[in-house]
Parts: sequence; structure tokens; C-alpha cells
Amino acid sequence: MNQEFTNRMLVVVEVTGARPDRPAYHAKVQVLNSRVAADAETAGWAVTRVAAADVTPVELLRITADADALIIVGGEDVTPHFYGGATGYEGETAHFAVADEGQIALVQRALLLGTPLLGICRGLQIINVALGGNLVQHIDDGIHKNIDVPIDQILSTHDVVLAEGSTLAASLGGIDISVQSAHHQIVDRLGAGLAAAAHASDGLIEALEHETAPITGVQWHPEAPDSPVDQLDLLLAGLAAQHEARSLRVDAPALAA
Repeated sequence: MNQEFTNRMLVVVEVTGARPDRPAYHAKVQVLNSRVAADAETAGWAVTRVAAADVTPVELLRITADADALIIVGGEDVTPHFYGGATGYEGETAHFAVADEGQIALVQRALLLGTPLLGICRGLQIINVALGGNLVQHIDDGIHKNIDVPIDQILSTHDVVLAEGSTLAASLGGIDISVQSAHHQIVDRLGAGLAAAAHASDGLIEALEHETAPITGVQWHPEAPDSPVDQLDLLLAGLAAQHEARSLRVDAPALAA
């Protein structure tokens, strides 16, 4: 374990701790979320996992109050009323409105305080919705997921192009990368202060960055077993760098005094 960051707290914010009606999907999600937590611990973070649907939004804010960085991971569709959408759309999943409300509040507080935050898949969509953006509720089957396959094979491999000069491009060491994704919704209108940081070959937005805050979202799954081996680690290193930069800014006034 990297001892340098063992006093830094990273909170991995999941949707729910149980899906009794969807055991295969829940098992898949848990594999992915566990990989995020395990790799972060290997990188030296003290990791806490919390399921946003299992606590109130107020409790979620309290639990994460001392977090040095946050990762909001994947899961079900964001409840449509949070972005002015309607229910009854194609491919609609279960919704967890309590989780949505709590995670939206986390993003808004992270923006206010400058807390580094990474959103993965649904986490990207939560970031966009929290900052006033909306979503395309269903896209045609294409490169973004495998169809008519068991849940453990749903992730699709495709290429994305990162925006030149973006934080993501700097973190991942280039602009042309391969990713694993599985999603049927995408960003439509960008939230306030957000910029597209990556696109797929079909033109769809695959990553977001905030223009001034250390908030990043990727529509793909860097934690997937078949993702490039160092992709998640590089994103975690980016979070660490953002945390260090924030710490220097916070400590500067005290040193000056």
C-alpha cells in the first residue's frame, strides 16, 4: 500500500446496498464497486463505502463531511423529475430518488467546497443533473453496450477521443483511448460550468469536466475487468493530485499568517 495518502479519506458513494429483485445485476455492480474501493486502498486512500439509498440525504452529507475526495459510481437511471423528464421511456430502470437527492447534494457541496469528485457512468449523469443539465433518456443500441447477452457480458469496448488540454487527457496520458461502457442514457444539455471532455466515435459525450472545480465524470467503467489495466489507477492518481492542490490552497493562508 502507498503510505503517502493513508490519512486521506475517499468515500465511494453507491446507489443501494441490496437489489433483491435483480441479483445478477447487483452482483455485477458489486464487482465493479469493489474494484474501485480495492484499487483506491492499494493507492493509499482510507476508503469508506456508503449506499446513498440506504440513508437520508442529510445523513449522506454528514457521513461524507470529512471526505477528502468522492467517487460516485454506477447504477440505475437517475429519477427523471430531477432533470425535468418524464417516466415511461424505453429501457427505463428502477429509480432510487433518495439516492439521487443525496448524490445531487454531494455534487453541489463538492462544487462549493472544491472537493475532488469523480463520477463513473451514472455518476457522470448525476454530476450533470446536479448542475442543471439534463439527459437523453434512451439511445439506440450501438457501440455503448452489448445487447441480448448475460449481464456479465454487457460491457462493450469502444474508443473515445479526449479533449486536447483537458484534465482527463493529462491524467490518462493521451487523447485516443479504449474504454468499456454499458449505458442507454447520455448527457443532453450540459450543466452549468461543465464542458465535454471526451466523445465517442458516434459523437456522444463520454466525459465531463467542470471548468473551475475538480469535478470530473466519465461515462465508461474504468473499473471494469477488461478496461485498460492502468486506467482506474490513473484516474485515482488524478484525484490525489487534485486533493493535494486543494490542500495547498487551504493551507496557504495559515502559512502566510
